[in-house]
Amino acid sequence: MSATVLLLQLIVILGTARACGWLLRHLGQPAVVGEMAAGLMLGPIVMGALFPHWHAQLFPPTALAGLQALATVGLVLFMFVVGLELRSHQGMRSLIKSAGAVGILSVAVPLVLGVAISPLLYPALVPAGVGYWPFAGFMAAALSITAFPVMARILKDRGQTHTSFGQLSMGAAAVADMFAWILLAVVVAWTGASEGTAGLVKTGGGVLAMLVLLFLAVKPLFAWLLRRHARDGELSPAMMASLMLGLLGTALFSEWVGLHAVFGAFLFGAILPRDDRLLDPLVQRIEPMSIAVLMPLFFALAGLGTTSDAFVSGSLGLCLLVIFVAALGKIAGGAAGARLSGYGWRDSLATGSLMNARGLMELIVMKIGLDAGLIGPQLFTMLLLMALVTTAMTSPMLSLVQGRRVAPVVPQGESGNAGNCPP
Repeated sequence: MSATVLLLQLIVILGTARACGWLLRHLGQPAVVGEMAAGLMLGPIVMGALFPHWHAQLFPPTALAGLQALATVGLVLFMFVVGLELRSHQGMRSLIKSAGAVGILSVAVPLVLGVAISPLLYPALVPAGVGYWPFAGFMAAALSITAFPVMARILKDRGQTHTSFGQLSMGAAAVADMFAWILLAVVVAWTGASEGTAGLVKTGGGVLAMLVLLFLAVKPLFAWLLRRHARDGELSPAMMASLMLGLLGTALFSEWVGLHAVFGAFLFGAILPRDDRLLDPLVQRIEPMSIAVLMPLFFALAGLGTTSDAFVSGSLGLCLLVIFVAALGKIAGGAAGARLSGYGWRDSLATGSLMNARGLMELIVMKIGLDAGLIGPQLFTMLLLMALVTTAMTSPMLSLVQGRRVAPVVPQGESGNAGNCPP
């Protein structure tokens, strides 16, 4: 019976995701926004309200373990590809300073605004027993997140992945998310829901150990294996299995030290040799399955955790406030960072618009907050809607500030490799 339910769940989720993705693409949005909307539709707010009996039979809480496992695998595979592609770009070192400025300010501004609105959210939306400052810290982290995988998909859909503008944005997102995840780890430890001070020591020491291991042992090992067994970019089944073992092992270690598995997956992709002969076959084998089949499952699982209580009269105003502050903080912070790095106003606003995309990583942060008891279903639903709206804003704002022509973003006085980028 469990296999039958799982297969039916997959059919419904993937069919809904494809339909919503197709519709949103025809409305000028990337397919990922449609997939996020599909997750919301499959939750209790839409499907559960319209067809409560069918919804209860299709998505009982006891029959979601299979979806959880498949969704985690999808995230790990996709972030591995993102790490590979970011590592393959030339000229990334010239953008490190600018990416750092954008990343830091796109965390600092939303962080301050998240703390500022916490007094309005705390009395009405926080579960009993949660202190004010742990909640305020969580809101600061939640508003500071940029959806690294979703940004990568938006750039890919717009043909900007290999431009200096795309490299800047993804580099800044990596910086922003690292600071936001550190803050989130501190907040969760603060609540006592994790392992306290020992947990922080474990996370910090574990991250350092993982980086040392990756760069001093794993990187040279796989460079040697690929030179010997994949000289022409032909990956044998044994070599493919070795890569998957390295990927899953790094993701597992990342999860064990207190970070999410996606960071380990990204780092493993980033340390592999920069070689298009390796990149192309890996992307062709992995990316379609992770994007088209596995990632929509994560959006569906997020939708199942929502509640219609977030849209009652009093809560609706707070929901709109969260969305407004989240968008303002990311756009203003990202644009300020790019402007201070020498970019023009148009390119700076485009950078801030991209930093405003939250989708996937926001869902992970929301789930952590829910599991730690820092937020309840109402605020979880508000944050999900915020992630959907801010991600949906990204493409229209990019088109507005960049015009119809897709072009790389280059700082004033800095050429980079933009001359070789496609329009």
